[in-house]
Amino acid sequence: MEKNKFINKISSLLFYISILTFIIAFNFAHNPPGGWYQQSLPNINGASIRDMTFTDSLNGYIVTSIGGSNSYILKTTNGGDNWDLKFTHNQPFVKVQFINANTGFTNAFTKIFKTTNAGENWNAINLPQIFGDDMSVLNEDTVWLAMSEGFTGGVFRTTNGGLNWVQQLNLGSQNPSHIYFYNSRIGFSATGAGLYKTTNSGVNWFLGGGGFFIDIHFTDSLTGWKNNGTGTIFQKTTDGGLNWVTYNLPPETGTIVLSRLIRFNNVSRDTIWGAGPVSITGRALIYKSTNSGISFGYEVIDTSINIFQFRHIEFSSRLNGWVYGGSSGVHTTSGGDTTFYTNIAISGYNIPDYYKLHQNYPNPFNPLTNIEYELKLPANIKLKVYNILGMEVITLVNKRQITGTYKIRFSSLDLTGGVYFYSLFVNEKLIDTKKMILVR
Repeated sequence: MEKNKFINKISSLLFYISILTFIIAFNFAHNPPGGWYQQSLPNINGASIRDMTFTDSLNGYIVTSIGGSNSYILKTTNGGDNWDLKFTHNQPFVKVQFINANTGFTNAFTKIFKTTNAGENWNAINLPQIFGDDMSVLNEDTVWLAMSEGFTGGVFRTTNGGLNWVQQLNLGSQNPSHIYFYNSRIGFSATGAGLYKTTNSGVNWFLGGGGFFIDIHFTDSLTGWKNNGTGTIFQKTTDGGLNWVTYNLPPETGTIVLSRLIRFNNVSRDTIWGAGPVSITGRALIYKSTNSGISFGYEVIDTSINIFQFRHIEFSSRLNGWVYGGSSGVHTTSGGDTTFYTNIAISGYNIPDYYKLHQNYPNPFNPLTNIEYELKLPANIKLKVYNILGMEVITLVNKRQITGTYKIRFSSLDLTGGVYFYSLFVNEKLIDTKKMILVR
């Protein structure tokens, strides 16, 4: 009898240990020590993400540009671990916005699509003689569109679910390309002439302060933040957008080769996450502020996660967040990493000395420049050029090479002036990224 009791106790103990081991292993796999783990989209034929939103910690949506001959709407029901294709279209999508768990809208220039069953089906709303560069949805009936076209563009509103549209603002060549409404009355449009505000649902607009925006968020009628997508500037208002205080992002020196805030997300009045910066070694960075945008630190994503730049960011709560770029991204269920860098140098952030990428010369250049790299061991080499949006422009080298120093002459005859990046990959692993400037 005593022997049987002992055996039963041992069996029970082993059972509970196995359960505990499973739980630990599951949590580690889904929330590793780095705070972020990588997620990927299915094959979308080279399309890029245009917008992303989550309605809760599990359900989210992504809309894309054209890849092949179609653009895509993707949905996840497990926090981004898997994405399912729900809808295709022959025009690039621009924005996706949900007003509740079931009802959402996306615009694709000459059409708006609406779902009332959590993205399972999408029905078209035609836009006669107008298209949408940006969209802001209040409810099922009321939607605003911004159209930057110089003659017939402006701000348009429907109050009957798209049956009729009324032009509310036209500024000719300065027509807005971005639109945002905080509530039914207060809204903002971004134009080449500056920031316009309305306090009566878009019936009247007046020129406010602060200039253009790419992304903008308000937590109440007075307090808001915005960015212009270029430069190291981030702005905050506490008087409803009449005046804006400018805060600087970390400078483009040392670790950060491109300091940009392309998209940001307010978790609270104090905590702001941002996507856009690029590190000098090509490892994607994420910005975070815990003092309402006055200053930002940054996280360096783990070396095993090979993403050049994040461009979209979304948090459904303080702990659950997603940051995506290209056709993949990272997800956290613990509020990200615990380590944020506020200085420029990162200890232990070294490039292997057996592969070296040199700065191009001349730099700035027009139209030719030279790119050199050194190999102390034979390897499969890729040398790629990217534009400022993180999109690949050209692959200069894609082959196995022996030990030696190589010089590639890069011609930019088909490119516009601006900032570009070139990256060295060795055996499919990103080794280094450097910035070059094309002048026209």
